[in-house]
Amino acid sequence: MSGRAFVIGAGLSGLAAATRLAGKGTPVTLVEAAGQAGGRCRSYHDAALDMVIDNGNHLVLSGNRAVHDYLAHTGARDALTGPARAEFHFVDLATGTRWTLKPDEGALPLWVTQGARRVPGTSTRDYAAYLPLLWAGGDATVGERVPVRGALWERLMRPLLLAALNTEPEQSSAALAGAIVRETLAKGGRHYRPRIAHPTLAAAFVDPALAFLSAHGATVKLGSRLRALTLAGRGVTALDLPDGVQPIGPADAVVLAVPPWVARDLLPGVMVPNEFRAIVNGHFRIAPPHEFLPQDGAPAMLGVIGGTVEWIFVFSDRISVTVSSADAIADRPREELAALLWADVTKALKIDAPLPTWQIVKEKRATFAATPAQNARRPPARTQWRNLFLAGDWTATGLPATIEGALRSGEKAAALALKHLAL
Repeated sequence: MSGRAFVIGAGLSGLAAATRLAGKGTPVTLVEAAGQAGGRCRSYHDAALDMVIDNGNHLVLSGNRAVHDYLAHTGARDALTGPARAEFHFVDLATGTRWTLKPDEGALPLWVTQGARRVPGTSTRDYAAYLPLLWAGGDATVGERVPVRGALWERLMRPLLLAALNTEPEQSSAALAGAIVRETLAKGGRHYRPRIAHPTLAAAFVDPALAFLSAHGATVKLGSRLRALTLAGRGVTALDLPDGVQPIGPADAVVLAVPPWVARDLLPGVMVPNEFRAIVNGHFRIAPPHEFLPQDGAPAMLGVIGGTVEWIFVFSDRISVTVSSADAIADRPREELAALLWADVTKALKIDAPLPTWQIVKEKRATFAATPAQNARRPPARTQWRNLFLAGDWTATGLPATIEGALRSGEKAAALALKHLAL
């Protein structure tokens, strides 16, 4: 192997590609436009809160194969924390009803046959109605394949799919929803135990990867935006970077792991998703009530039905909330959002306290819209240029835009680049 690899973009897909390539002995140069790696999966010291926080609450699951492979590969195997069994707590703000789902660890879903273990107001027959998602495909929406009404939909399926798809589930791709169900609910609780990066996203997903790249002789260029690609014949021949033009030989490989709108500008004519959905996160510096304190270092997680907030994450020193598919509120003033979200928190956690020190983080283009039309616009990792490969959660991974999808895309691009380098 005599060629070099250039990875453009140091989000999770780029880090996954770069670490896989470097681990195989490939000379790697990683180029990132921002001043830090991680992309939308980042941690920072927030001046308002005077603490290090993650930009958002990024949940992964115990069955996310690519997540665990990546963490093991980069030396961060123990960077996730969570309960020993799948366990999900919910509250319905409209009725005050609270319940906890504790599904069976194995694939046989005995819990849906036992009234005390089911979602309140549901029957065993309700759960069977969602089996068509297991083989859903094509351009159908979720609403065209399964019921989008009733207690099971409102109290379990809709919140879970909304969190995974970041798009209103009724209009979302049934194929993408089906992929989530096949890899989690259909496999049993041991595959969807909730996991949170500990102590931060950067400590789990970013810092170990950068240390791995340094140990393997890779070059990392932060704050270096790729201006243009030179394409000639069937390949990339040069990269226009701030420190000069980097020639790319026929034996070299380039992985483009940038957002879809950047890829579109760099590669005219390449079809990419062009509709996006926002996510709004709120962070509040306040000690949670004793009964909601997380156990064994794992943050408590509460699903909220009937509010603006959808998920509450309780840490020992703060409370964080997430609103998915948040376009309807993303443009509202931050102060207004803080008050709105805190009102849901106080009701859900039974807190009698004024609005504490807060921070609102908006990601207006957090993910591509997980509709059938947008899913059809996702390009494969392989391009028409023999030494250029795409990575990103917006490429054709078969999954929605998740951490798992981003890491799988990086793995795929790296595998294709290694094949090219071996020619």
